[in-house]
Amino acid sequence: MAAEPTEKAPTAVALENATVAFRLAEGRVYTAVEQANLTVAPGEFVAIVGPTGCGKSTLLNVAAGLLAPAAGRVRIFDGPLTGLNRQAGYLFQADALFPWKTAIDNVAIALEIDGTPRREALERAQGFLTSVGLGAFSHRYPHMLSGGQRKRVGLAQILIRDPKILLMDEPFGPLDAQTRQIMGNLLLDLWSADRKAVLFVTHDLEEAIALADRVVIMSAGPSARIIGDWRVGLARPRDITEVRLSKEFHVLHREIWDVLKDEVMKGYAQSSTQIATEAG
Repeated sequence: MAAEPTEKAPTAVALENATVAFRLAEGRVYTAVEQANLTVAPGEFVAIVGPTGCGKSTLLNVAAGLLAPAAGRVRIFDGPLTGLNRQAGYLFQADALFPWKTAIDNVAIALEIDGTPRREALERAQGFLTSVGLGAFSHRYPHMLSGGQRKRVGLAQILIRDPKILLMDEPFGPLDAQTRQIMGNLLLDLWSADRKAVLFVTHDLEEAIALADRVVIMSAGPSARIIGDWRVGLARPRDITEVRLSKEFHVLHREIWDVLKDEVMKGYAQSSTQIATEAG
């Protein structure tokens, strides 16, 4: 008897042979990413790691609908992505807060632009600020908040819209090591309560392993490719500090680093060559 066909697993994000290329001023074409295949299941946390300039942020921009691939396609919840990805929230590395608005107004505006009455928007914004530990800071302006606190406001600003997908581009990169761990644990707590699909870009392999269900490695550019995909079997819930002390963490870190380090050195060599060429 023939086996019954298996049902295709649902995907929140699917990049299918996605190639991204840019036309340079002198007419040449620069291929940043070549034939990338990547899927993120609903509720799955996937981290992307790779050398500087390998196209990690480019893949996020493709998933967000900010860049259209030159070849291949993008599917969001099994439907083709045309235009902006309205089901995703995007948290950038740089703060995206209005400096003239208080924390609560920065969060509430995410609802107000869609027509939510101001009173309701402010009430919901206060709730989200409380959920990220800033309930008592709602009337402070961005310049009155620390870097970590501004990141919390940005996170609340994204989450209040209840996106099904979170796209995060080095969101904790500018923070000190201790604050990064605090923000990592906060993100895991919020994610565990409402399992959204997450695509998280980072240069920090330890951060990637500590947070994610899967760690995807990209090669050095140009024409960067996805060259590795590791499942992280560490138990949840996790504490960022404690999980890094486990034997399983160190075994996985060593295994991934054995692949990643060669690409990091290639990326460094290419950058050095480019700088020398431009200087000459």
